[in-house]
Amino acid sequence: MSYPFPEAEQQIDLPQGTIRYRDTGSGPPLVFVHGLLANGMLWRRVVPHLAAHYRCIVADWPLGAHSVAMPTDADLTPTGVAWLVADFMAALQLDEVTLVGHDTGGGIVQIVLANHPERIARVVLTNCDAFEAFPPRALTPFKYAGFVPGSMLLLSWLLGNHTVQRLFVRLLALGKYPFEQIALDSYFLPFARDAAVRRDLTKFLKSIAPRYTLAAAHIFPQRQQPVLLAWAPEDRLIFPIGLAKRLQAAFPNAQLAMIHDAWTFTPEDQPERLAELIAEFVPKMKDVAC
Repeated sequence: MSYPFPEAEQQIDLPQGTIRYRDTGSGPPLVFVHGLLANGMLWRRVVPHLAAHYRCIVADWPLGAHSVAMPTDADLTPTGVAWLVADFMAALQLDEVTLVGHDTGGGIVQIVLANHPERIARVVLTNCDAFEAFPPRALTPFKYAGFVPGSMLLLSWLLGNHTVQRLFVRLLALGKYPFEQIALDSYFLPFARDAAVRRDLTKFLKSIAPRYTLAAAHIFPQRQQPVLLAWAPEDRLIFPIGLAKRLQAAFPNAQLAMIHDAWTFTPEDQPERLAELIAEFVPKMKDVAC
């Protein structure tokens, strides 16, 4: 699946496995972390608004929509994926990073901040897991499906169908506006077509639990990095605004900004507004120089 970014896809071999990514623009680095059954395509309409002033690094993390499966012994627990993000930043020699997390990726970003803060300058979280919502209650059946033999294969067969893809998004109220079919295929077809990708997602789903995000939250008071909570208050089913307010209270240096006219998938519904908030929050190179 090709991305609507001009830069060619790159890949890097880490101890855990191979990660494919795109590296766009120049300036202070932004590293984007998507959630379950998504990949770098999620940021396709956000990055073009930022690449003139920032180095935007968009990776496909092993959360069910990646094109290169991880080795069978890869640690795909939440702490393992957080280590993967930290090792990725180290391998690219990135410093003063702004980590941008959405959905499950926001939960991963919180674990990275708690346990691997050295390269992180600031954090952006937009409608994501936190505290007891890891996964959120509406998605717990999906987690337990990983324990039922044959269920992931059945789900993969269903999500290979375009009508079911759109129904899945609507039933969970993920997007207020229809997703482009190129995005839906990018999110669901790797899971539908590759048994190894399904294995990776199943491993993560079996391990996901609130203890990881709750443990991270205990460390938040020690972290002085600025945090932007760019939240869609109309998201009432998956990540309601109360979750953002709890995060704001938990961090010593956090601000809450609203993204209106959007549901859970803010990068799909309101990419320009999300990009605008990120640009207001993260100093540009000339600002840093001053």
